[in-house]
Amino acid sequence: MREYLLVLFCTAAVTYLLTGPVRKFAIAAGAMPPVRARDVHREPTPRLGGIAMFGGLCAGILVASQLDNLSKVFSQGTDIRALLSGAGIMFLLGVLDDKWGVDALVKLGGQMIAAGVMVWQGVTVITLPVPGVGPVAVSPTQGMVISVTLVVVMVNAVNFIDGLDGLAGGMVCIAAMAFFLYSYRLWYGYTISDAAPAVLFSVLLIGMCLGFLAHNMHPARIFMGDSGSMMLGLMLAVAAISITGRVDPDLINNETGSQTATVHALVPIYIPLLLPLTVIALPLADLLLAVVRRTWAGQSPFAADKRHLHHRLLQVGHSHSRAVLIMYFWAALIAFGSVAFSVTNTGRTVVLTLAGLCLVGMVVLLTPRFRPRAPRAVQSFVPPRYRQQQTGPMAELSAKDKQLLGEAGRDSGMGSTATGHHHKATGRR
Repeated sequence: MREYLLVLFCTAAVTYLLTGPVRKFAIAAGAMPPVRARDVHREPTPRLGGIAMFGGLCAGILVASQLDNLSKVFSQGTDIRALLSGAGIMFLLGVLDDKWGVDALVKLGGQMIAAGVMVWQGVTVITLPVPGVGPVAVSPTQGMVISVTLVVVMVNAVNFIDGLDGLAGGMVCIAAMAFFLYSYRLWYGYTISDAAPAVLFSVLLIGMCLGFLAHNMHPARIFMGDSGSMMLGLMLAVAAISITGRVDPDLINNETGSQTATVHALVPIYIPLLLPLTVIALPLADLLLAVVRRTWAGQSPFAADKRHLHHRLLQVGHSHSRAVLIMYFWAALIAFGSVAFSVTNTGRTVVLTLAGLCLVGMVVLLTPRFRPRAPRAVQSFVPPRYRQQQTGPMAELSAKDKQLLGEAGRDSGMGSTATGHHHKATGRR
């Protein structure tokens, strides 16, 4: 675990330190498209944040290759090489789109090429683990189709939710945390070495997201752009493919000693690829709804609009930060709920807990304008929006307005004083 923490810290630190220079480079390169009708931000913001994230990824892989335990992942397979190849292609495609814009069909073709390169290097679904039946082998063609489809779906799902400050990075970070817990349990709990690459990929994802979120939270100083969002989606897909298509339920059966316990342990992947889809359930649902909505209206599925889930939260009345936190809440509830159901033996307790949390989430959704006020004793430690408001005619004015009003009053006083002196001087003449 210490080696994973070291990799996470190095990845996050390099991403964080590179984001500032990358922001200056994006401004100098003109990667600041004008504000569009569907955008939420009000001022042009530089993109190309994926450059810093790709630098953090390379730094994390370099550190991992020098550690005793994690270096075995590099020697036992080609997953790392395949990840760098696919992420590099996706990164370059995203940079071109952030700077000059790329047609949607060309972008889709590039995504399929990146996925195909990884499949060619061995990152593909070989079997579908079905408890009670065993590993169901798939043909190379079927494995390629499943793998490419999963990559394209995840890449576009993450890209679709990149509409609010900190939304895509935070939700991918939550998904990576949930996936880390699941894959780490398979590796160390059941000694399945095939789960080791997924654990490392999850740690790298968490570090990249945390390092970039420090610059991307509202109000964002830089956007990750397609160069970042598509790369995050690809890495999440690679982690899913590397663990879902290679875990043999019989190995877990040997550890648990019973078929019932094995079925329970593999609940998240009882239906093939269930867990990888649950960790991005919210952006995936947004993707499917957008495709259906645009196709029904006779538009292209890739046509941009302002009717995503996060846009609807803003239209209901939630603030920018609150809409992002609500999306975080539901993403964490679904992802960690799936993992918790596979870990604990008290499924009923988990279901009741999730039901209670769902109720809390629904209440928050239906009260967009409610803002709790902190007690006076702690008001200096909380954001201004949670402090008790003043009473009287000045309560509705902001601090900036009050400052301008005060300056105007002083100027008026100076003007009247100068006028008085002028009249006195005129009288003496």
